[in-house]
Amino acid sequence: MRSRLTAKLHAMLERAFPERRLFLRSEEETRFIRLKPETQLVAWTGSVLVVGWTIIATAILLMDSIGAGNFRAQAQRDQLAYEQRLNDLSAERDARALEAIAAHERFSAALEQISIMQSQLLLVEEKRRELERGLETVQATLRDTMRAREDALERLANLEAEGGDTGQTVVSSDATGTVDLLSTALAETAAQRDQIAEDAAFAITQAEELELELRLQQERNDQIFRQLEEAMLVSVEPLDRMFRAAGMNPDRLIDQVRQGYSGTGGPLTPIQFSTRGEEPDPDALRANAILTAMDRINLYRIAAEKVPFSMPVRSNFRFTSGFGPRWGRLHAGTDFAGPIGTPIYATADGVVSHAGWSSGYGRLIKIQHDFGIETRYAHLNSMDVRVGQRVSRGDRIGAMGNSGRSTGPHLHYEVRESGDPVNPMNYIRAGQDVF
Repeated sequence: MRSRLTAKLHAMLERAFPERRLFLRSEEETRFIRLKPETQLVAWTGSVLVVGWTIIATAILLMDSIGAGNFRAQAQRDQLAYEQRLNDLSAERDARALEAIAAHERFSAALEQISIMQSQLLLVEEKRRELERGLETVQATLRDTMRAREDALERLANLEAEGGDTGQTVVSSDATGTVDLLSTALAETAAQRDQIAEDAAFAITQAEELELELRLQQERNDQIFRQLEEAMLVSVEPLDRMFRAAGMNPDRLIDQVRQGYSGTGGPLTPIQFSTRGEEPDPDALRANAILTAMDRINLYRIAAEKVPFSMPVRSNFRFTSGFGPRWGRLHAGTDFAGPIGTPIYATADGVVSHAGWSSGYGRLIKIQHDFGIETRYAHLNSMDVRVGQRVSRGDRIGAMGNSGRSTGPHLHYEVRESGDPVNPMNYIRAGQDVF
């Protein structure tokens, strides 16, 4: 049975692959190689496998090439979209900066108007007080004149009564002179009284005009105060939210800045008025509230220069690693990748505390800021600052590199509060929302 099956298979192979002979002839002899059907089958199968493998490998290479092209195109589209987004953010930041400058100019103009109005209010108040003192003098003189007139009338009545009781019909020369003197005095007193009445009427008219002018001025002041109060509200709230978004307490921050800049005088000093035991002037209270808000904005501006709200890289870059766990340990900063030599800028005012080589960090710059904040710039290619140098926000401090323990050119940027690392993007996002 087995031999029969083998013979059948061999016959099939002979039909498909008949036995062939390969002759090899030389000068001396002729030899041949017999190619059995089984050998031909093995050779044919191997050839088919090789050709098939070649076709499959070529197809795979072509698919990978097509896929890589698609990935590169997608990456280029993503890069263009990201750059467009960065350009939009830059334009928006510039617009916000222009709005802040315009708001500052409006504040300056409003402050000048407040100073002018305060001077006018002081002049009006002084005039009112002078008129009050003049009215008091006129009233006192009028009272004295009325008392003198009443005394003269009483003396005249007494003289007439004494003349009637003695029954004399002729008045002595002394009595006649006294009567003439009293009559003259009464006439002069009446004239003075009429003049004083006219002066009082004129003073009352002037007081009414001044009162009307003061009321109109008060309405203008109230309108200006409302505009300033609305501007203060719109300006202070975003700054307050910016510091809170960065995890900072605005009130404690303002107190620290005020302690560091504890001077006296200046345009933002509260207005002082003598109330003489009366209630404080509402306009003075509103003006002081506006000046307090402006002083808070000024302190916010000073604090914002000392807090790292800006970006350390302004050229084209890409985020390669954020703050958080990485490879089983804490990645204490944010990585910005870009070409070697990309400028690196200080993100806030401060003093350089370290500028040199550090294990793992490579070329490292540390800047100490106020409020216990420190920023670190690692893996630099070059450093443009020295230890002890004071830098301002936006100053160039170095260039991006690949020094230290790094897998490619990038900036490793850290923010530390009291020595503890925090997410730098908290400050950057908070600053971008306002600036």
